[in-house]
Amino acid sequence: MSNAFSDYLNIIHTKLNTLESNTGILDKVASVCANAVANKNNLFVFGASHAGIITEELIYRAGGLAVFNPIFHASLMVNVVPVTLTSDLEQVPELGEKIIHSSELQKDDVLLIHSVSGRNPVVIDAALAAKARGAIVVALTSVDTSTKVSSKHQSGQLLVEVADYVIDNLCDYGDACVSLNGLTQKAAPLSTILGATIVNTISLMISEKLIEKGITPPVLASANVDGNADLNQAIFSEYKSNIHYL
Repeated sequence: MSNAFSDYLNIIHTKLNTLESNTGILDKVASVCANAVANKNNLFVFGASHAGIITEELIYRAGGLAVFNPIFHASLMVNVVPVTLTSDLEQVPELGEKIIHSSELQKDDVLLIHSVSGRNPVVIDAALAAKARGAIVVALTSVDTSTKVSSKHQSGQLLVEVADYVIDNLCDYGDACVSLNGLTQKAAPLSTILGATIVNTISLMISEKLIEKGITPPVLASANVDGNADLNQAIFSEYKSNIHYL
């Protein structure tokens, strides 16, 4: 095994083990989300550029909750050409506000925003617009990074200062984590691995809490297993007012 591969695996293992320190906040967020589902409110997810991968991870996912709704914007996806446009548009004032205003987000809904730095205007405007609508905002971000960067938003605020709940994704400053001889910058990012683990954990905990409330959680089954299409269709029918991506 290469030294770099070994270093990367060791860092991932260490970070994943450290996630247990997040149990308290994950439990709180899961409770907020479970209450929203029980009360027929909505769950939404937003992230720009690679942070949006976590949105994709939660949506229409085998083993995941059918009621997580994506907030996508074509210009902030990594399939745009040139891909650097995503970085430029994250800086555009009020774009995040417009994205929220064009969504189905309402009072008492929950919006999870993923951003490692939490410094760019698009996510901060999205968070502020969501709160103005009376929604609950959950930030998934790097707390360490937030202590080392300044806001690019006109208010001077970071996402950690705007959100109602903050989940630390435990990522290193700059996201990448492996040092290589002969290379100034680090290689191998952490945010997708840690972010996907965290949000799937939240989804799992929401399901536990719904069962405790006597509610069968709307967990989707793999479409590639015979018989599951009917199960999933029943979920879509029951929760059609809370699913906005069909």
